[in-house]
Amino acid sequence: MKLDIKEEFHTDDLEEMKAVYQSVGWMKHSPEVIKQVFESSNVIVIVKAEEQVVGFGRALSDGVFNAAIYDIVVRREFQNQGIARKIMTRLLDRLQGVSCVHLISTSGNEEFYKKCGFRKVKTGMARYIREKLQDEYLE
Repeated sequence: MKLDIKEEFHTDDLEEMKAVYQSVGWMKHSPEVIKQVFESSNVIVIVKAEEQVVGFGRALSDGVFNAAIYDIVVRREFQNQGIARKIMTRLLDRLQGVSCVHLISTSGNEEFYKKCGFRKVKTGMARYIREKLQDEYLE
């Protein structure tokens, strides 16, 4: 399978990106929300196979000290083919001069991120508005 990896977001991809989110159970990502989060992110990777969006990731960074990676998502039927690794590699290449790259993993994906070089943070803290997310991610 030939993959096309892009580093820019286009609104033409919104419906396909929504389908990718939905394939992994993220149902609250409307085209408007996807547009807002990707237009607000300054490091973007979108992977297509045969012109179809099959995965993506994004990050926010000041370009020097800090970055945060979000939404490494691969369409369910394209998982376990190395696509998430390609997305992560490309994001980290773009962030290579940044001294600290943070990431919040969804439950169950911690081993993948460990293989990518991430470790648990001793002093990490977060605040979640939704009680369900508080229960899942906060001590």
